[in-house]
Amino acid sequence: MPQQTLSPTSSLEELESFSLSIDGNEDLESSYDEPDADWRYNPDRINAQYRQRPFLVLGRLINILLPFAAYTLGLWWDKFRGISLKNERKRAIQLREILTQLGPAYIKVGQALSTRPDLVSPVYLDELAKLQDQLPSFPNEVAFRFIEEELGETPDEIYAELSPQPIAAASLGQVYKGRLKTGEEVAVKVQRPDLTRRITLDIYIMRSIASWAQHNLKQIRSNLVAITDELAERIFEEINYMQEGRNAERFRKLYGYLEEIYIPKIYWEYTGRRVLTMEWVSGTKLTNIKEIQAQGIDATHLVEVGVECSLRQLLEHGFFHADPHPGNLLAMPDGRLAYLDFGMMSRIKPYQRYGLIEAVVHLVNRDFEALSRDYVKLDFLTPDTDLTPIVPALANVFGNALGASVAELNFKSITDQMSAMMYEFPFRVPAYYALIIRSMVTLEGIAIGIEPDFKVLSKAYPYVAKRLLTDPAPELRASLKDLLFKEEGFRWHRLENLMRNANDSRDYNFDKIIDQVVDFLFSERGAFIRDRIADELVNAIDNLGRRTWYNLSTAFRQQVGLTIQETPSELQEESYTVKHLKNIIALLQKTPGFDPTRLISVVTKIITKPETHQLGQTVAERLAQKMAARLIRNLLLETSSHSIRTPQNIQSSLPTAAMR
Repeated sequence: MPQQTLSPTSSLEELESFSLSIDGNEDLESSYDEPDADWRYNPDRINAQYRQRPFLVLGRLINILLPFAAYTLGLWWDKFRGISLKNERKRAIQLREILTQLGPAYIKVGQALSTRPDLVSPVYLDELAKLQDQLPSFPNEVAFRFIEEELGETPDEIYAELSPQPIAAASLGQVYKGRLKTGEEVAVKVQRPDLTRRITLDIYIMRSIASWAQHNLKQIRSNLVAITDELAERIFEEINYMQEGRNAERFRKLYGYLEEIYIPKIYWEYTGRRVLTMEWVSGTKLTNIKEIQAQGIDATHLVEVGVECSLRQLLEHGFFHADPHPGNLLAMPDGRLAYLDFGMMSRIKPYQRYGLIEAVVHLVNRDFEALSRDYVKLDFLTPDTDLTPIVPALANVFGNALGASVAELNFKSITDQMSAMMYEFPFRVPAYYALIIRSMVTLEGIAIGIEPDFKVLSKAYPYVAKRLLTDPAPELRASLKDLLFKEEGFRWHRLENLMRNANDSRDYNFDKIIDQVVDFLFSERGAFIRDRIADELVNAIDNLGRRTWYNLSTAFRQQVGLTIQETPSELQEESYTVKHLKNIIALLQKTPGFDPTRLISVVTKIITKPETHQLGQTVAERLAQKMAARLIRNLLLETSSHSIRTPQNIQSSLPTAAMR
């Protein structure tokens, strides 16, 4: 059969014929494209459709394999002749064209690669970046017909202006710039024809390959079918523009309060399943560094804003943008970061959100036994997995990799470090995590393109620190306790480090941390901490008393001309607790919103609590016990050594003994 083509002058009948003739599958398209049809992803329905069409599937598979085989052969031939560098641009263009011809699923692979300067060369980056919004467009006649079918009126009746040609064309649709009759500038996105059928066929093939690999390759322990289903479900949401509009409004509701984030408005009266009308946003792609800097905007700071917003999406509300490539992120002239294209969104459950934070805490704390249990909570390991051999493996991987600080690693480094270990132990990658990896690695790829030494974890830790200090969730309270307390006592340096990092996080303020600390400290769950604080207070008061007595006895010796004793080593410097308490007080003073009068009211509130009176009584009792024990010990020492002392030695040792 001769290949059909379209010209700008094709009639609507020809366009309809073209739409239905691709892949020769009219009934599948209609089953999804009926206005009342269930548009959501349904693998059983897709399987039922394509199991009856083996030749169609085989033909598509050949169409996929042949171009890649030719491309691979070309790379090998270039290398054989020693002209790989000379032909690099040619091969990059060839790869871009192959991905473009194969359609949306493969275009998205190219988009992901276009953000990874650490994986592909600049020449390939340049070509693959064109997949973000510089794809071939489809005829206006098709787009305008879809607008009329979805909205009930012609484009001229709806819009005061509409660009004569698309200003951008992406994997699933193309965008026109327009103006409403009421004067607002808008972006009008129209879906590509025959999109559902092409995507379902590729998903069927991908799912079939995943199923075969999962059952026949022992090295693969992850549920590849579930991962494919997760990706397919998101893609099916993405090709329903009504769902994209709802995603955008929910995203605005959850994150629109952030001053440096902007989410465009959706015009619902001009939106349908295949047409989306949203507010026009002027801006520059994050990868266009020179143009951003020319506007006086700090591109690195904007990426940091994006990282923090992504962390909020993952760890705060669990509703996250799963496709943050440069075409979907714009630097606005006023310095804000605009998010576009809310088709591919995903969700993460509360226990998964808290589990990720706990895993970061245990990673920082190098508590690899707890980290192994985190992997069970996060569904990487089954509950019946023997963790005994996994703990030292984690220690070996992360103990060597972390070095001096967790912030030295980027996100990709962690995933790379884990990859080898996952082959040795029964790890599996849960479906929800695959999209998190895709989102974070893509964002980090953009960041590396702007600043090669950018570390996502170093930018993320201030937010994690803030959550640990201010979130009242029981899971995070337990993590904070694990981080700060150890058998030998309270680790003040870790609290100090958390506070120093949290100061760099937005919406972290004095009132929030004080209220959370007080509420938790005097709750039932805070009893353990109150008990440990009592021990710390006893040690601090005891040390202060000994230092005071030593200073007084030294002054007395100087007055009467006695020999001054050498300062005991434990009194030569401030105690560990006192030193860090001073640092913490200094950090509190630097915390946004610090108000000494507010601190007075908090102290007054604390003093009146019955738990405080009980704490004071406990401190007094333990201090008295400690002093009594020291007195008895010194008396026994004095008695046992009395027979071998001279009067002079006894006289000179009295102040020292009393000091002890």
